[in-house]
Amino acid sequence: MSNKPELLSTASSLEELRVLAEAGADAFLIGEERFGMRLPGDFTLAEIAEAVAYSHDKGKRVYVAVNNLMTNDILAELPAYIEGLRDAGVDGIEFGDPAVLTTVRELAPDLRLHWNAEMTSTNSSTANYWGRKGATRVVLARELNMDEITGMTDKLEVEAQVQVHGMTNIYHSKRRLVQSYMAHQGRQVEGELGLTRGLFLIEAERRDEKFPIYEDSNGTHIMSSEDICILEDLHLLMEAGIHSFKIEGMLKPIAYNVAVVRAYRTAIDAYAANAEEYEFDESWLEEVRELQDPERELSFGFFYKEQVY
Repeated sequence: MSNKPELLSTASSLEELRVLAEAGADAFLIGEERFGMRLPGDFTLAEIAEAVAYSHDKGKRVYVAVNNLMTNDILAELPAYIEGLRDAGVDGIEFGDPAVLTTVRELAPDLRLHWNAEMTSTNSSTANYWGRKGATRVVLARELNMDEITGMTDKLEVEAQVQVHGMTNIYHSKRRLVQSYMAHQGRQVEGELGLTRGLFLIEAERRDEKFPIYEDSNGTHIMSSEDICILEDLHLLMEAGIHSFKIEGMLKPIAYNVAVVRAYRTAIDAYAANAEEYEFDESWLEEVRELQDPERELSFGFFYKEQVY
């Protein structure tokens, strides 16, 4: 591990990737909807290759999400896709299905593998199991609290990645639930109910909270009503030796994501310069708060909560 943790961000397009690189991101998570899940943008293999060329020229890294649910039809296309990613020069692949791991080990053994099993990535033993199978990093579950995260790092045999900012997924179904609901009501749906439609759900008891919802080829996704923001206590994760901090930029304007990357870049650099005298500065969050959707609170997520499974 270098003396600084990696600042990883999603990117919805080549344009956003470039501006986030200038803002201070070290690495990017991108992908194609057919093979990846809940991505802010859809990158073809040619666009991935272009992103890699640009990023490597800037000393940045590109990881590709191949974390979809691998059905048999997708599985048939997986070898060619992995070969395409290998030829594009990507730095690593995020996966959940063992089929991806075995395909990468066979066709692209030099690619780094980041294991992401969503909310089941909860303990060091299972992470190390996948490490012994070839994974180099575990993406820790967002449902873990701060003590659980910091308490397991010295037991890990692989790198650890933690989401530190942005919305999270709280529900997924392979079915098109919104389209089914509209059809049941006799209402016609034109076009895709994708990221740009601005749909949301509300609960009867909590009408002030809006849960973004969208549909794509992978089904229906319901997202959190708040945005994680752990910048204030980022030093605890840095002290624990977390290797990578992820910023989730889905459903956010580019200007907002740039502000977030800048804020976390400032904190990481300040800690690296002098850990003993490091102190969080409230002004680092000013630009983020100015751009924050007033209907979405910044919260600590599960960092200081207990998740009930």
